[in-house]
Amino acid sequence: MVPTVGLRVPLVDLGDGTALLTDRYELTMLQAALRSGTADRRAVFEVFARSLPAGRRYGVVAGTGRLLDALDAFRFDPDELEYLSANGIVDEPTARWLEKYRFTGDVWGYAEGDCYFPDSPILVVEGTFGEAVLLETLALSILNHDCAIASAASRMVRAAQGRPIIEMGSRRTHERAAVAAARAAYVAGFATTSNLAAGRLYGVPTAGTSAHAFTLLHDSERHAFEAQLASLGASTTLLVDTYDVERAVRTAVELAGPSLGAVRIDSGDLGVVARRVRDQLDSLGARDTRIVVTGDLDEYGIAALAAAPVDGYGVGTSLVTGSGAPTASLVYKLVARADGPADDAPMRPVAKRSTGKPSRGGRKTAVRRVDGHGTAYAETVSTGEPGAGPRDRVLQVPLVRDGEVVGREPLRAARERHARAVAELPPTATQLSKGEPAVPTEFVDGGPRH
Repeated sequence: MVPTVGLRVPLVDLGDGTALLTDRYELTMLQAALRSGTADRRAVFEVFARSLPAGRRYGVVAGTGRLLDALDAFRFDPDELEYLSANGIVDEPTARWLEKYRFTGDVWGYAEGDCYFPDSPILVVEGTFGEAVLLETLALSILNHDCAIASAASRMVRAAQGRPIIEMGSRRTHERAAVAAARAAYVAGFATTSNLAAGRLYGVPTAGTSAHAFTLLHDSERHAFEAQLASLGASTTLLVDTYDVERAVRTAVELAGPSLGAVRIDSGDLGVVARRVRDQLDSLGARDTRIVVTGDLDEYGIAALAAAPVDGYGVGTSLVTGSGAPTASLVYKLVARADGPADDAPMRPVAKRSTGKPSRGGRKTAVRRVDGHGTAYAETVSTGEPGAGPRDRVLQVPLVRDGEVVGREPLRAARERHARAVAELPPTATQLSKGEPAVPTEFVDGGPRH
């Protein structure tokens, strides 16, 4: 075995491969299961959250599309197998098994953009134990991050009451996480992102103009504004708080005329400054010039500006950190396994009974109950098919069938679904004050299965 402690190794790019984006104990479990003859037993794993972040009323499913792409790329190439073998992480029989690894099972899940609640089975993975156990970390790392970001973003969008929000948090998180965060925020209703990789990879609309450095580069604020207007035109957004806001606004309108697109304010008491700027713009004839505010905003800061003459917001740090809840606290748990290796062996429910971390056994389905007014009033989770009424929604959709991805969809479909899902929730769901989940989860044991 080659020792790893103390070695100086170069940083490597994992490329498009995802097989090593995992925890070692998944491979040690696989190795032991191969030795005991249980790796080929059919198994069902579920992803769910035991609770929502304190005070939150709902969660948002995001990252499904990224997970499907990652699952497609989950292969162990020769270099990865050499690393695992040389470092004693797996033995030779396990390495041979991994060399041929392909997920051949089925995956169901809540469609991306939908809402979820405590114990909602947002992902169900069914296959052999060996195939499915290896996906735990991959699924959780993607879904925990993206669901957390989308859940925070959705609250911000609701607080903005129809005013657009630009995502601009790339410099406040890991460079790859920034791309995922921009994608998740767009699903939840953000209008644009400053992140160009998210624009190229996922088609998220991008936006951006200038920072204070551009103003400071020039001999005067006037020269900076002239340069930006010459390059981007009068519809651009001018940053007006580098020096004196009132003077900057006057200069901006003088140079661009009343057709100036927008001004941005990044400091001070944003509500007070926005009112002064609005009055000044109107007095100068720039009544259609918009006011965009940025500067450490979160959903509470956005809500506090509801009465201010603000036309748009930029959010960075709070968005990419989940606004105080950087993880969705999702778990990936075995809930059923076959009694033996045969394909027709009966499935047995299994569950943890750990104090504070219990789970419920059995493969589950979920339905959102909707009343005659189109408002959701319950989430029914069943170990059978609960049976949906004429207004109810069956929540799980097929994502992977016999190892083939069947659930890909355009990102805009997830965005539109989220808007519908939030509109379906009771009014309490969008309140920012602390409270219980907007829709209670009820469990039903048994029932017919199709």
